[in-house]
Amino acid sequence: MTLAVAGAAWLLAWWLNIRLAAGPKSAITRFAVPAVFGVTILIMWECVVRALNVPGVILPPPSAIALSFAHNTDILWIDFVQTFVRGALSGYAIGCGSAILIAILVDRSLFLRRGILPLGNFVAALPIVGTAPIFVMWFGFGWQSKAAVVVAMTFFPMLVNMVQGLASSDAMQRDTMKTYNATYWQTLIKLKLPVSMPFALNGLKICTTLALIGAIVAEFFGSPIKGMGFRISTEVGRLALDLVWAEILVAAVTGSLFYGVVTLVDNRVAFWHPSRRR
Repeated sequence: MTLAVAGAAWLLAWWLNIRLAAGPKSAITRFAVPAVFGVTILIMWECVVRALNVPGVILPPPSAIALSFAHNTDILWIDFVQTFVRGALSGYAIGCGSAILIAILVDRSLFLRRGILPLGNFVAALPIVGTAPIFVMWFGFGWQSKAAVVVAMTFFPMLVNMVQGLASSDAMQRDTMKTYNATYWQTLIKLKLPVSMPFALNGLKICTTLALIGAIVAEFFGSPIKGMGFRISTEVGRLALDLVWAEILVAAVTGSLFYGVVTLVDNRVAFWHPSRRR
């Protein structure tokens, strides 16, 4: 019976999405199509798990995850503050902010450009599971070590994007600034920084996901008794998979909203760039 409900839900959603996609494009249809698809996946997940009697320690149904979420909102909130606000957000601000400042120095120095960027590619390729324990040993088990991991993960991607952005102005624009006898700092403020804005915002969007991933993974290697990574590793050992999936839900929603906020800023600030025009 439940499998029949899952099949009927899939066919109904398929028909509805075809109708929505074929209709006129609007903000409502752009939201409705993925929403219908997501709800269909949840319905099929619930029906299949219950029909096949899948144990909750392997894959709990969405209803059990929602129930665990409702019963543990206080724990989820504490973990959210510890992981995202203290670890991910602080490391994101430090890593991206310092990368922008260093990029200005790199743009002005050929020596730094040839020396730091290859080093950045090397550091960016280092596995987080290898560097996270080292930062925990250096900075302790508090949020500072998680912020340090996030800084290491976000610094060089942001640096590479910012350096490319500062160098993206064409020769005619730079010659125009020289014609007006503009100093380096005047050229930087009035030409290079505005031109680099799309690259900087693209780097900020990339680092939103890296920041949250870095903070969660770092908590697997040492953390106080709170945090998303700590809770996931602890509850997996206790076979409380419903709470683990609730933490995953919080992390997914947080990362999506964080990325969405930066994307909204991108659309408002860099609307003039050809890649942002519709």
